[in-house]
Amino acid sequence: MSAPSATAPSALPAAPRRDSKINRDILAVMDGISPGYLLLVAICLLSVTAAGATWIYQVYEGLGIGGYTHPTFWGVYIVTFVFWVGIAHAGTLISAILYLFRAKWRNAINRSAEAMTVFAVLTAAQFLGIHVGRIWKSYFILPYPNQRGLWVNFRSPLEWDTFAITTYATISIVFFFVGLLPDLAIARDRARGLKKLIYTALALGWQGTARQWKSHSRSVLHLSGLATPLVLSVHSVVSWDFAMSIVPGWHATIFAPYFVAGAIFSGFAMVLTVMIPVRRIYGLEEYINDYHFENMARFLLLTSWIVGYAYAIEYFIAWYSGVEPEQTTFWLRAFGPYWFSTWTMISCNVIFPQLFWFRRLRTHIPTLFVVSTLINIGMWFERYVIIITSLGNEYDPAVWGIYTPTWAELTIFAGSFSFFAMLFLLFMKFFPVIAISEMKELAIHERAHGAGQGGH
Repeated sequence: MSAPSATAPSALPAAPRRDSKINRDILAVMDGISPGYLLLVAICLLSVTAAGATWIYQVYEGLGIGGYTHPTFWGVYIVTFVFWVGIAHAGTLISAILYLFRAKWRNAINRSAEAMTVFAVLTAAQFLGIHVGRIWKSYFILPYPNQRGLWVNFRSPLEWDTFAITTYATISIVFFFVGLLPDLAIARDRARGLKKLIYTALALGWQGTARQWKSHSRSVLHLSGLATPLVLSVHSVVSWDFAMSIVPGWHATIFAPYFVAGAIFSGFAMVLTVMIPVRRIYGLEEYINDYHFENMARFLLLTSWIVGYAYAIEYFIAWYSGVEPEQTTFWLRAFGPYWFSTWTMISCNVIFPQLFWFRRLRTHIPTLFVVSTLINIGMWFERYVIIITSLGNEYDPAVWGIYTPTWAELTIFAGSFSFFAMLFLLFMKFFPVIAISEMKELAIHERAHGAGQGGH
């Protein structure tokens, strides 16, 4: 008996015509480079270069150009760090948790979500060094044997973030690469020249044998089991950067579940924001359809209610506590100098997602794109409100201050989005943006069981 093909699990019946079409449609995204694509990459590269030059100038001049003045010493850099860590959580949720629950609708979007996880973690990690300023002292946060005979300060929030980021990045990259192996073999079999050599090396000798598929399935299952706790633990650790302090508005036990729900919320929104244009430009409507969008919209609606509940509880506890600094902080959030940020947060994260109560709007592509974009904006402002308003209005009114982002912070902030976008654009041209082997498995399942659209 001949070895099974590298394009389909051995336990499933062969479906050559359908397999060929799926290969052709998804791999077509990797073929050719349009002028519009080049323009987007050029814009992203220009923005990243400007951010890099600004960071070098900041290292030379000092963090003063980043708006770091008393009383606010955590600014846009930490806000953006927390935002990108949150974005990274959707990939783990879609790929790991939904895999464990055997939710078939994840198969069309899990590859792009996994890639976004890796890129978002890499983007977030940079802000640890950017925020600290003296990048050449980075080795102080790594717990390795050294000539100083010292351990790092494990009570430092910076140290917690280092462990959270490195752990999450390691598992995410391994999970992403293991899932890619069957598709890398498909790309290898269709490539020529240098590309074939690269894909051959990356595919690690994948031939699609029964033994390889069995090992692959076990690996994905075990990695899903490892990655699932990270959804809860990593962003809980990030939330403890704030909750462990006694700053008004931060010292709350609700922060861990609050941050986790917000991370899943923003991550799902980013998946929609990115995949809707990709689906339209490359004609992937057959693979990402209304069924997938409706399920994602339902997740957004659910997490919107959780986030809205957390907002309400924060205000209720501040009022119920009778602690004047807490009450003042939350009053100033809503009606003080940062009122615009607060009401933008509430509008984008709580009010607009209620449109998804209507099924027609859950599958209406322009509405999905606009609302998901607004959610991304609202979730950034949520982190801005939490961090800036509490630091600017602590216990002593005599030292209150108004924080305003500087040009340097805004340039690096924009550069982080461009860096993320540039990585995703490059990913689209080198790797399948949809998991080919999983889409084939669904197609074979449909034919075997006579399922319709709901089989996705």
